[in-house]
Amino acid sequence: MNGTDGGRLRRTRRWVIGTLVGSLALLSGYSLVDSGRHSAIVEDLLRDSDRVTAYQEAAYLSAYEMSLIRATADDPSGPQRERVLAVDDQAHRATLAIAVAAPGTGDAAEAGTIAQRQINLRQDIIWYLSMLDRGETGKAAEVLNTVIEPSYQRNTDRLLQLRDRYQQRYDLHQETARHDSRRLLWGSIVTFVLSLLALALFGWHTRAHRRQVEAMAATDLLTGLPNRAAFTTFLHRALTAVRPARTLPGITVLTVNINGFRHVNDQLGPHIGDRLLAEAGWRLSAVVRDGDMVARTGGDEFAILLRDLDPTRADCVAARLRETFDEPFHLDDITVDLEISIGAATASVDDDVSTLLGHADSAMHDAKQQHDSFRRFSGSTGQDSTDRLTLLGDLRRGLSDATQFTLHYQPKVSLADGSLAGVEALARWNHPTRGPVPPGQFVPVLETTSLIHPFTERVLTLALEQARAWLDAGHRIPVAVNVSTRSLLDETFPGRLAALLDAAGVPGPLLCIEITEHTVLSDPTTTIDALRRIRDLGVKTSIDDFGTGYSSLTYLKLLPVDELKIDRSFVADMVADASSHALVASAVDLAHNLSLTVVAEGVEDERTAAALSDLGCDTAQGYHFARPAPAADLDARFLPVVPA
Repeated sequence: MNGTDGGRLRRTRRWVIGTLVGSLALLSGYSLVDSGRHSAIVEDLLRDSDRVTAYQEAAYLSAYEMSLIRATADDPSGPQRERVLAVDDQAHRATLAIAVAAPGTGDAAEAGTIAQRQINLRQDIIWYLSMLDRGETGKAAEVLNTVIEPSYQRNTDRLLQLRDRYQQRYDLHQETARHDSRRLLWGSIVTFVLSLLALALFGWHTRAHRRQVEAMAATDLLTGLPNRAAFTTFLHRALTAVRPARTLPGITVLTVNINGFRHVNDQLGPHIGDRLLAEAGWRLSAVVRDGDMVARTGGDEFAILLRDLDPTRADCVAARLRETFDEPFHLDDITVDLEISIGAATASVDDDVSTLLGHADSAMHDAKQQHDSFRRFSGSTGQDSTDRLTLLGDLRRGLSDATQFTLHYQPKVSLADGSLAGVEALARWNHPTRGPVPPGQFVPVLETTSLIHPFTERVLTLALEQARAWLDAGHRIPVAVNVSTRSLLDETFPGRLAALLDAAGVPGPLLCIEITEHTVLSDPTTTIDALRRIRDLGVKTSIDDFGTGYSSLTYLKLLPVDELKIDRSFVADMVADASSHALVASAVDLAHNLSLTVVAEGVEDERTAAALSDLGCDTAQGYHFARPAPAADLDARFLPVVPA
């Protein structure tokens, strides 16, 4: 209950008491002395009843708070931990209410002392919780046993003593009133009237409590915004509101996802994550109009309902949302920069809640997958989402079938002598009904799900088995495998890679792990640590598609890599384009100065190969030398027969 509601409740209570006193005054003409005495008794009854209730509530909150603190000691990350400070604030307000209810009395002064103790204890509670957060359970237990529990016990004992005192006074006055009522007919009437008023007051409290519970059930407690249930209810009412037949409802829904929030929560802790979500909700609310609705629908996702006949207003709102998230989040001494992905869907005549929200979610996921900040739902968006789900199911089944995924190998040729310097393994998927599915269709789908991990393990297993087969045939051919960002940043990946090398019996130098610049930039610290652990296995490492990312030079000198692959976009036209030629030449010199081997991708003709050789490039691959092919085709073309 907020301060406005509390003030309204107190004013209502004073109005009820004033009405009772006025009613009793009307009876004074019949018996001035007895009626006055009876009125005083009734007033004492009400006052003592309020005080008993107030002390009982304060004692209950104190005991409840202590139980939460003890539960937090047993489970520091449990739900009770989040409620401790809120209940402490309620207990403090309850003790202040006691002082207000009895002004000018010794009990009021003592209630103020109890309230002050509650304030002082808050610092001890915060100290106690911080020790639990740091894992200092022993110190936390000592503070709990020696500081917090004794203070709570003193407060609770005194509150119960004061409650019992007023309970006794209440009982005494009640007995006196009962005695007078038996003597006075008007006393019975007054009792009856008071009973009716008490019932009315109880009913009022019941309805107020029900409204409060309903409001809490529809509110996200972290941000104060409506939750998903409230949003869907409001959206349903808006969609079903009375309007002319076959006319559009004039409703657009935006779904907003905070990109990278999971990393903030994992690295900075849920406390910072919660504060970030609360501020994000405030920023979203500041962008829309009063008639619109912003809700937190779960996790790091929000939804916005726009009531406007012009669907293009969603584009303007999305632009303002992006602008407000361009400003960094300042949380204590931490600055966090985050972006958002937004999906928009405008209601059609026959759309229901689930359909409209599904359309907005599809557009949002499409924007996230395409690294675009805003997408509006269209028929193709929905079809793409359906196709993606179908493809995802086929991939899951395909990974459990040992025959569907195979590898082709593209040679990497030494420009110095034309010999085979290694191969790059490229995954191929032969769908049982669709036939061959291009990697460009299924790899992006894998990279957005946890299926990328078993897929990467499948590719590595096949590549290492082939390397072992070549080794058994007398050929040491290094095999390069592309590894996605999610797989490399998985802390278990280096350990699983070591197990695969051991199972295949392949020495580390015959495997090369290729990563992109995007992988480095997404989490430089974790990437560098993972690459170091991989190099400890003897495995080579390579930066693929060099030149297509940003800030490459910033991290290149820090990365534990062995090879640099120049992207085909620079190599393809280096003979005809002086700028591309200069960029390739600079990349070759830079790599050699850093003691890295250079591989040029996308070599399509002899002139490009000769130009790369003149620049001192070490290795090249492309259609000029060979297209990706099964290992058997590669053996027949590049590998000499080794005598038995």
